[in-house]
Amino acid sequence: MSKLIMLRHGQSLWNAANRFTGWVDVPLSERGRAEATIASCKIRDAGLTVDVCFTSMLIRAMETAIVVMTECDEIRQGKIPIVQHATDDPNWHGWNKYYSDPDKEIPIFPTPALDERYYGELQGLNKAETAEKYGKEQVHIWRRSFSEKPPGGESLEDTMHRSVPFFRDRILAHLKQGDDVLIAAHGNSLRSIIMYLDELSPDEVVKLELATGVPIVYDIDAEGQVVTKQILDS
Repeated sequence: MSKLIMLRHGQSLWNAANRFTGWVDVPLSERGRAEATIASCKIRDAGLTVDVCFTSMLIRAMETAIVVMTECDEIRQGKIPIVQHATDDPNWHGWNKYYSDPDKEIPIFPTPALDERYYGELQGLNKAETAEKYGKEQVHIWRRSFSEKPPGGESLEDTMHRSVPFFRDRILAHLKQGDDVLIAAHGNSLRSIIMYLDELSPDEVVKLELATGVPIVYDIDAEGQVVTKQILDS
């Protein structure tokens, strides 16, 4: 049985300021780094380990993954986490090539498929002030409906159309072969994957709330089916 650990990033500086973040690359706050450390301890105390990690391309998710993978040595079983940059990225020029020993390393794969929902014209705006301008009901629809898009942005359905295929094609393959996987990502990209795993309807998924820094653990069998689910919230 493989373990799938899903973790919404810790509080970011814009979470703390109550601003729409989306694809803006805002780092964790002090509280966010502490949440990631606490999450690492919860994962360790549950006796869980990680063989491979996936994150979004955004720094708050990557920071969370790095903290989790380095704060508690037991999680990484003495191995070194190494961020795997795309081989076709011209900015790296192949300079990060190295002798690889899979028995001593844990790969961390950043991917835009796990990025947060794009909030378009709302990005950077204060949520309370936006509700005053457009009305609470309209902002609630933009934030919590399944298919409604904010101006110039993505719906949760749009996010699902990139996150779930990546999960099925890349992440599930690791789980089926017995790897324990950590996903450090965002409220909406994780909600869309949970919708797939838990077979939630659009009406059900919009009610799903994910706290920052709280690990959700699935047992996945060799066929890729969910066996059990646990939230490490205590």
